[in-house]
Amino acid sequence: MKKQVSLAMATVMALSLAACGGSPSSSSAAAADSGAAATDSTGSDATGEAASWGDVTLTMWGAEEDQTMLREMADAFIAENADKGNITINIGACSEADAKDNILTDPTAAADVFAFADDQLNELVAAGALQEVSLNADDVKSRNLEGSVEAASLDGKLYAYPMTADNGYFLYYDSSVISAEDAQTVDGILAAAAAAGRTFDMTLNDGWYIYSFFAGAGLEATLADDGVNTVCNWNEEPGADVAQAVMDIASNSAFVSAPDADIVSGITNGTVCAAVSGTWNAQVAQETWGENYAATKLPTYTMNGEQVQMGSFAGYKLVGVNPHSANVGVAMMLADYITNEANQQKRFEDRQLGPSNINVNASEAVQAAPAIAALAAQSDFSDLQRVGANYWDPAASLGQILASGDTQGKTTQQLVDDAVAGITAAVAQ
Repeated sequence: MKKQVSLAMATVMALSLAACGGSPSSSSAAAADSGAAATDSTGSDATGEAASWGDVTLTMWGAEEDQTMLREMADAFIAENADKGNITINIGACSEADAKDNILTDPTAAADVFAFADDQLNELVAAGALQEVSLNADDVKSRNLEGSVEAASLDGKLYAYPMTADNGYFLYYDSSVISAEDAQTVDGILAAAAAAGRTFDMTLNDGWYIYSFFAGAGLEATLADDGVNTVCNWNEEPGADVAQAVMDIASNSAFVSAPDADIVSGITNGTVCAAVSGTWNAQVAQETWGENYAATKLPTYTMNGEQVQMGSFAGYKLVGVNPHSANVGVAMMLADYITNEANQQKRFEDRQLGPSNINVNASEAVQAAPAIAALAAQSDFSDLQRVGANYWDPAASLGQILASGDTQGKTTQQLVDDAVAGITAAVAQ
């Protein structure tokens, strides 16, 4: 659909930006409504628009932790393209995990460019909320890891720009408290943490993390053949025993089930000595623990007297372009720019984020990074994140019950039965 930027649309975009946690900020003294020729989503029109765009305003959404970095990237993009037109780029905070839900609320009012987790791609494409890459698609494919390109594609078409290859989790620890041997088991971590009067933190009331215990025990939660619903067998053997093992961990005084923000606070204030998290917290862990900063694969946990290796979800983070953008071509140029080799290098240097770019990923610095090495070690026990929309809330609720220990009189078998009933319920369409 061809569109012109109107005052009404600019107002809607500003409201949408505010709803996603950001505030408009301009990198151009001339923040003007676009007067460029209207474009549609075809490659030829987008190319023409990108070549001479006139006055353009774009909104870009990214993680809260990336706001400063995105601002710097946006300003550099504006400076490099100053001869092509006047451009204003507004930055808004919207986590990759929440991108789909915020965008699908009203795709016409969402950001022009946005970061999202790769498991959201199918639903965004189905909703007509993701622009097929029609500028430099071959270059994007050739410069990124094969797995990241596959994650950004559907039915042979490239729909997004790979940004990172590190969307997984592992164990961080303070080696002055937790030894390398301690870090191999949950029991060892808890014992060392308790002796030091500190804690081992993990977010249990989140489907992304609670998955690790059930996957480690050989159970599955994965996308059904219809690509919409979820297949889950957590209520089969040994699912009830897994639930009991998680409750046993959560009942330990040295364990805390905490959201990511509290884990970060705990690391910085010294209360947390070990945590399950991802590369996005590598910088704070390294800065806080200094030479004692360490990372490794997830530990084993005790179930029925045996050690079980924790599994995990893994995936990629991508950058997409909204096909409802008034400036699709320029938006694709911006998405291409913020995911190019130089900016993936910047992401690694500024935020210790694992690159999907082949050259950056192969660099000595990246290969030597503890967080990247830990993620690589955990990859042997990880599964690509592919679940239906009804997975998340029941899985999180199960995690919350196990973390609190308040089973409301239900057996662990009843708890996993309830969770599976919710997870496998048909998604309303």
